[in-house]
Amino acid sequence: MFEKLRTRVSSLVKKVATTELKADQLHTILEDFKLSLIENDVAMSVADHICKEMEKRLDGLQVKRLDDRRKIVEERLQEILLEIMRAKDKTDFLEMVEKKRETNEPHVIVFVGINGTGKTTSIAKVAKLLMKKNYSVVLACSDTYRAGSIEQLEEHAKRLGIRMIKHKYGADPAAVAYDAISHAKAHGVNVVLIDTAGRIQTNRNLMNELMKIKRVVSPDLTVLTVDALTGNDAVMQAEEFHKSVGIDGTILTKVDADVKGGSALSVTCVTSKPIFFIGVGQEYEDLQEFSPERFTQMILG
Repeated sequence: MFEKLRTRVSSLVKKVATTELKADQLHTILEDFKLSLIENDVAMSVADHICKEMEKRLDGLQVKRLDDRRKIVEERLQEILLEIMRAKDKTDFLEMVEKKRETNEPHVIVFVGINGTGKTTSIAKVAKLLMKKNYSVVLACSDTYRAGSIEQLEEHAKRLGIRMIKHKYGADPAAVAYDAISHAKAHGVNVVLIDTAGRIQTNRNLMNELMKIKRVVSPDLTVLTVDALTGNDAVMQAEEFHKSVGIDGTILTKVDADVKGGSALSVTCVTSKPIFFIGVGQEYEDLQEFSPERFTQMILG
């Protein structure tokens, strides 16, 4: 993962470590690095921020003769990356689920995102993760438009051995979500996972319908799934969904195939919301809790 970005970072560290730490010397190197970041799916505003912070923190820095210059440069870059990756909103996914269980009320999560990002599969992966931690789960198919959506989620429910609440195609998505929550309350189910129609973020009618679902069910969390391989489009999706309906965090899918890595940096920065999980394969177990520390270590090699 992230091979291209890691190579660019290594090149930057090497160049800076052999350069006089003065603004005029650093500026050209960092301008080249900014272009490399953009080529690796880092949003322009984020790339600009990283390079300006690097210049500010290294300009005039006094380095002793025996100090490891490379290590000093790496430490400054790691500080900046961690500041970006540690979202201002400190929402802890599993901690919220546990706190809600203590109230004997179901924890309600609405999943949003456009078709093709792996949203429905991610819901099944989250269900599997919660079941392994001894939470009971029910699925709700509020995607009542896309052909095959009900059957797809139903198949996941059968494989996982859990209940799925559904209506007919064309039914009111909010009504499906409401019925799933009623079922959870009646049967003491801990978590309700609601699948919604894949929405093109510029489609205002569909966004309004998504807001209706949120008004009806008042979810504890709204989670956006974005495909790491779509690069800057993932950033635009995150920005638009957060602005239109409000999200509490993201799941970044197909990270195992991502050689660039810029999407993770950018999505967190533009929304100030955490990445809860990353998808790293096709199996139900291929879902990892996201760690900013591990992510930055992977980039720095």
